[in-house]
Amino acid sequence: MDLGRFPIISILEDMLEVPEDHNNEKTRNNPSRVYMRDAKAMAATPADVIEHPNAYAFVVDMPGIKGDEIKVQVENDNVLVVSGERQRENKENEGVKYVRMERRMGKFMRKFQLPENADLDKISAVCHDGVLKVTVQKLPPPEPKKPKTIQVQVA
Repeated sequence: MDLGRFPIISILEDMLEVPEDHNNEKTRNNPSRVYMRDAKAMAATPADVIEHPNAYAFVVDMPGIKGDEIKVQVENDNVLVVSGERQRENKENEGVKYVRMERRMGKFMRKFQLPENADLDKISAVCHDGVLKVTVQKLPPPEPKKPKTIQVQVA
């Protein structure tokens, strides 16, 4: 019996992080669980992108994540990646159980394509009250080229 057809089995495998069988013909062309988990994390992380005259600001909600648990990276020279993970609090008392679990746990991630005029050497990040603000300064605009005057000689 192929248990992969039952959605609950797939959900349990994801929760338990059961490794995938990459030799299985049926899963070879499907997206991996890691890819799907990252895609869900990106879709569930709201963000605003604001353009100022001299900088870009990326404002990302990161509720319940401490500033030192947030990673801000630049990949491939032009992709800003903001990520973190919120863990469920451990309950020390035996017999304590959740009656309702609505707050999102797990990975938070967003990727942003940086424009060509982003200064990758001038990036700062500040987290305050669960809101992360990443500021990327703009490169100064290139100076306009002055026309070159060529002296005409009389022959």
